[in-house]
Amino acid sequence: MRILEFMDKFSDEQSCKEYFRYVRMKEGVICKKCGCKNHYWLKAKWQFQCSRCCFRTTLRSGTVMENSRLPFRTWFLVMLFMTSTKEGMSASELQRQLGHKRYMTIWSIMHRLRGVMGKRDDLYQLTDMVEFDEGYFEKQVPEQTREKLKRGRGSQRQINVAVMAESTPLENIESGKLSSHCKFFKMKVLESHKASEVESLIKGSLDPNTVVLSDKSTSYFKFEDYVEAHITTKSNKKTTVEILKWVHIAISNAKRNFLGIHHRINGEYMQSYLDEFVYKLNRRHFKSIFERLVVASVYPYWQTTE
Repeated sequence: MRILEFMDKFSDEQSCKEYFRYVRMKEGVICKKCGCKNHYWLKAKWQFQCSRCCFRTTLRSGTVMENSRLPFRTWFLVMLFMTSTKEGMSASELQRQLGHKRYMTIWSIMHRLRGVMGKRDDLYQLTDMVEFDEGYFEKQVPEQTREKLKRGRGSQRQINVAVMAESTPLENIESGKLSSHCKFFKMKVLESHKASEVESLIKGSLDPNTVVLSDKSTSYFKFEDYVEAHITTKSNKKTTVEILKWVHIAISNAKRNFLGIHHRINGEYMQSYLDEFVYKLNRRHFKSIFERLVVASVYPYWQTTE
């Protein structure tokens, strides 16, 4: 959504509340007391009331805004700035744009929303043909100890991230040239290089009918137990450019994005930043990511997976 469109549609606090109520009604409200999904709206109270037990639910309750006292319009503006550009925005810059006094408040809102993005994407599995590889992302390390840490695989200066790309092979009928088209991605931080952790990730992230393309890492030997087929190739420059093309494009773009906006990221929050990057990447062809994020922020799964 463009900024001018936002200003026209959400000109004040009331218009934001009305839209949030509309989305909640459309997506469904779950009663925290009895689990009933049938509610009706009490206009005088600005609350939902359960049709079974009469338990009342506030407009924010069970959503990403629960326990927040900030105006709805502030939340909407944060969602807009986070989704209006491919690159994203740092918390300090967003604080400046909003004219808000406290940095940590804006930082907290952004991380709540990143959590919603990650949980939303976790609902879906990749299918068809999927490229799989790992990328190493620099994390924030004190400068006095940074140079003492080893480099390369297993370095304490880096975080290992599993990257998956849903890739569809294409062939030009006239020239016979092979290429590929990419749809959806997943990026997950790995705590170790153990095969068991990678296998668990594959089992939860990919459809069993998937064909996986990867290099010949020893951590990938048992992939065929969880997918239809596993095709391996020796890791070299050709593999990077042709076989695992989209995975490495995603890794490169993510690294450039993080370096330009956030510089080095605290390792504790790396998954949150990856969730934001992948959420927007997977919706790159959507007309309005902002509206999809509002839907994700009210979706009932939030209150059961908080």
